[in-house]
Amino acid sequence: MEYRFVTPARKGKWYPTLEQAKRFANRIGAGFLDAAGNFVAYRGTVLEERPVGAR
Repeated sequence: MEYRFVTPARKGKWYPTLEQAKRFANRIGAGFLDAAGNFVAYRGTVLEERPVGAR
C-alpha cells in the first residue's frame, strides 16, 4: 500500500509507508509528530491509501 494525507487545501505526496507519510505531513499542513512521536492530525485531514502501482 501507499499512503498520503489530504487537507481541504492540499494533497500530499504518496509514500511507501505510513510512517513516512506521517513524518512529512507537516509540509502540507496535515498534522505533526508530538514530542512522544505520535501523529496528531489537524481538523479536516484525511488519510488516503492505494495499492502500490495504482496510478
